[in-house]
Amino acid sequence: MKRNKWVFFILTFTFSIFPVLFLLVKSVTENFQLSDGTKLRFTLDGWGVLLSENQLAEATWTSIGIGFVVVLLNLWVGITGGRVLAFESFRGKSAVETAILFPLIIPVLAITLGIHLVFIRIGLADTWYGVVLIHLVPTIPYTIRIMRNSYVTIGHDMLEQAKTLGGSGLARFISIEVPLLKPAIRSAVFLIFVISLSQYVVTTIIGGGNVVTLALVYFPFLQSANSAIIAAFSIWFAVIPLLFYLVFELLLTLLPYQKRWRTHE
Repeated sequence: MKRNKWVFFILTFTFSIFPVLFLLVKSVTENFQLSDGTKLRFTLDGWGVLLSENQLAEATWTSIGIGFVVVLLNLWVGITGGRVLAFESFRGKSAVETAILFPLIIPVLAITLGIHLVFIRIGLADTWYGVVLIHLVPTIPYTIRIMRNSYVTIGHDMLEQAKTLGGSGLARFISIEVPLLKPAIRSAVFLIFVISLSQYVVTTIIGGGNVVTLALVYFPFLQSANSAIIAAFSIWFAVIPLLFYLVFELLLTLLPYQKRWRTHE
């Protein structure tokens, strides 16, 4: 058991903590190579270039806004769809479940090109709404899958018991389903936001350059030879989903069944 614990700690440090620490050091130092033994020379030039980017603030808020709406739509579709797939039996259920996974099997770029023609005809191309809708394509399958598995784990009997005791649909959802689904909701929210934030090609095609997200500002920087700028931008890119997740956790504490609310009963 102890050996497994140490293996876990070593793997966590190697693949999670060390890359982040290395990125932090790279963002505040001039170009250096570990192999040639050059000394570290600290500089904030990378962060200076990043913060002087004119579109950084606008792109950040646009990405957060799009990600927030995408998360809400995903939770709505994922919870309702996952519940149906977990508890309902109907003809063609296996085909529906397979069809939901198509965006994960077929390249998203191919789907986007087809949807782009439709969006042009109905006026959603080059708009904020169109970008939100196209971000649903690579995220919805994950959310439905996560929620479906969670509902299967919860089981139908517990929800039926609450219904038998006279709880309304909304009361059952808030008091029973949401608390039991919290781990799945946490996972889905973080995963969806990160996927939405990193969409570059589909945002470029559907947004047409009118919708500037952080990915559109970030990827051209990859052509820069200055590793400090790339590292600073990568950290900026990684901090946003963490802050979004913390805000979401704070919102969860406002739910009425939390412990601090019960103390006033």
